[in-house]
Amino acid sequence: QVQLVESGGGLVQAEGSLRLSCAASGRTFSNYAMGWFRQAPGKEREFVAAISRSGGKIYYVDSVKGRFTISRDNAKNTVYLQMNNMKLEDTAVYYCAASESPFGGQLRRNSYYAFWGQGTQVTVSS
Repeated sequence: QVQLVESGGGLVQAEGSLRLSCAASGRTFSNYAMGWFRQAPGKEREFVAAISRSGGKIYYVDSVKGRFTISRDNAKNTVYLQMNNMKLEDTAVYYCAASESPFGGQLRRNSYYAFWGQGTQVTVSS
C-alpha cells in the first residue's frame, strides 16, 4: 500500500499561484510514477500532470501547459504541483495518485493509478 496525503490547497485569486504537495508513505516512492488529477463539480475527474519515477519524463494536459509544473523529490517522498497564472476553470478538488506504469500514455488515464490521496480543494476567485 501507498498512502498519499495532499496539502496546499486553498482560495486564490485569478492569476495567482498555489503549490500543492503530496507526501507518500508505505512502499518505495521512487518505484511509482506520480500524477495529479482534478475534479470540478459535476464533471469527471481529469488528468492534469504526471511525472515518471525518476522525474525524467513529464506530461501535462494542454490546458495547464506553461502554467503548471509538476516535480518530485524522491528523497522526501513528495510530489509537487506548482500552479501559476491560475484561472477560474482551475477550480476543482485536486488528487495525487501513484502508478506502477512506465508508459506515458497510460499515465494520462486514472485507471492506471492504484493509489490515491483524499484530495485538496483549490478555488480560484475573480
